Amino acid sequence: MSKNWFTIERLERDTYVVSEYKHWEETHCYLLLGKASAILIDTGLGVADISQPVRAITSLPIQVVTTHVHSDHIGGHWHFQDIAVHRLEEPWLNGHFPLSRQMVLRNNLLLQPCDFPPEFDPAHYQIYQGPPTRILEDGDWLDCGDRRVQVLHTPGHSPGHICLWEPQRGALYSGDLAYLGKLDCFYPSTDPALFAQSIQRIAALPAKTLRPGHHSLTVGPDLPRRAAAAFRRLGQEGPLAHGRGIFDFGDFSIHM
Repeated sequence: MSKNWFTIERLERDTYVVSEYKHWEETHCYLLLGKASAILIDTGLGVADISQPVRAITSLPIQVVTTHVHSDHIGGHWHFQDIAVHRLEEPWLNGHFPLSRQMVLRNNLLLQPCDFPPEFDPAHYQIYQGPPTRILEDGDWLDCGDRRVQVLHTPGHSPGHICLWEPQRGALYSGDLAYLGKLDCFYPSTDPALFAQSIQRIAALPAKTLRPGHHSLTVGPDLPRRAAAAFRRLGQEGPLAHGRGIFDFGDFSIHM
């Protein structure tokens, strides 16, 4: 069942990551435990019930925090009551998702062969839509008792993309802004110039740990600085605009 779909890893005494390594996108969702409540950063693809492994870890009240409203980050929102999203993507979450179900299935979920869990039927797959319980703005704080996480509005990959910054621990939850792999800023709803500005912003943070939304968890905290340098170089060579192609920088690339 779904328990075989997810990989659960304990990163700290009170921090877990729930990953979907069997899918080509290799999504990561982070569970931060506090004394009073817990924060779940994103809910993955939605092909299996992510609340099962989450509830096996904790019985605390859970607030889901959405880094951005793409289908691979909101798939499990159905299973939770308390959902937060940045103001600019509240409409995407609440009835106006910008892509059709068919496009999501073709271009993302079913793009590569995958051994999906037996209970998953693509014919019944639906993209989550529903009203959030909290609207986030840049600089907001999320408090779960003895842990505080700050919302950083980091547009570029999507208009309302956010990163989460836990300054007490130097931990940066980067969503789709920084990870090892292809950084996507070529979609119509992306903005390469804003992506570059957002990368530069998080590169200035004194991060000790980077926790990405996809692929390898072994990521040095210097990745945002290296990505910012790559964007500066591309900006010197031409406009940061759609249609320029894919640029390789070793362990990451940039697709404009």
